[in-house]
Amino acid sequence: MTKRGIIIAGLVIAGLGIWYLFGSQQQPVSVAIVTVERGDVTASVTNTRAGTVDACRRAGISPTIGGQIAALHVSEGDTVETDQLLLELWNDDLAARLVLAQREYAAGRARAREACVIADVAEREADRLTRLRKQGLTSEEAADKAEGDSKARAAACDAAKTTAQVGSAGIDVANAALERTRLRAPFAGVVAEINGELGEFVTPSPVGIPTPPTVDLIDSTCLYISAPIDEVDAPAVRAGMSARITLDAFGERKFPGTVRRVAPYVLDQEKQARTVKVEAVIDNATENLLPGYSADVEVILDTAVDVLRVPTAVIKDDSQVLVLSEPDNTIVSRDIEVGLSNWEFTEVRSGLKAGERVISTIDRAGVEAGATAQVE
Repeated sequence: MTKRGIIIAGLVIAGLGIWYLFGSQQQPVSVAIVTVERGDVTASVTNTRAGTVDACRRAGISPTIGGQIAALHVSEGDTVETDQLLLELWNDDLAARLVLAQREYAAGRARAREACVIADVAEREADRLTRLRKQGLTSEEAADKAEGDSKARAAACDAAKTTAQVGSAGIDVANAALERTRLRAPFAGVVAEINGELGEFVTPSPVGIPTPPTVDLIDSTCLYISAPIDEVDAPAVRAGMSARITLDAFGERKFPGTVRRVAPYVLDQEKQARTVKVEAVIDNATENLLPGYSADVEVILDTAVDVLRVPTAVIKDDSQVLVLSEPDNTIVSRDIEVGLSNWEFTEVRSGLKAGERVISTIDRAGVEAGATAQVE
């Protein structure tokens, strides 16, 4: 071998030695850690789609007959009381019939009083003639005639009273016909929408053809949240359970609530994601909630208080975590026993101690058992 070849071979051997000493040594991988701590862990289920704030009572109401709107007594957003008049259709003809019925009733009562006065006079005359006949001062024929006339007048009095009662019923009929042209609030609430203006015609919905109601009335004093949950979670949810409610309108605030009803049937509108409707109410609500707000319901199934916990995201294969040992910062795989869990925290029943460092960047390249790590 020439002198030049010997030099080249020496350089190669030196380079291999340097690589063996330094390049083959594993460089520490950068990791982020979380510390095992104590706290509360809550097991819960949440809705699969956004829920909605609904009113306990909401009615789309319309007049029972068609006609032209003659008067609107409320506007959208007005607060109304039970039986308050909302609108009237044109009803001059029915109002005139009511007046006619009232006057016919008044005339019937007057005729009844007249007939009863005549009957009273006839009764006294019959009594007088009966006494005279007993004294022999009048004929039996006259007394019998007076008695018959008295009974006939009494019957006429009864007939006149019954006729007056028929007139009273006629007033009720006319009133009922008139009321059909008036739309009243079935309960106290807020007028959400009015579909109609003065002079417009409204008609009842034909059978099987829904049309917009003339007035949409909402009882805003009683509101609840309706939300769908997955059918798999439904068996664990019962009325009376505690819940946490969030509304987009109020940001990240969480309101304490209670489940008031779980629907007794499954909605199969989405064949691949069947759901059960859950209704919840906010406990001691003081905020001005509006029907239609979007809301989410988290139903509390169980709570573990003051237990060891780690973020759920650091757990691998449901029962393993990567622990950074001290003092050499070597990554160690650790099997743990888990308890209650949610998307944020998981209870650790065994396998970890408070204060231990658990790696949170478990998906980073090079983060595995046996590697050396450097904390970010």
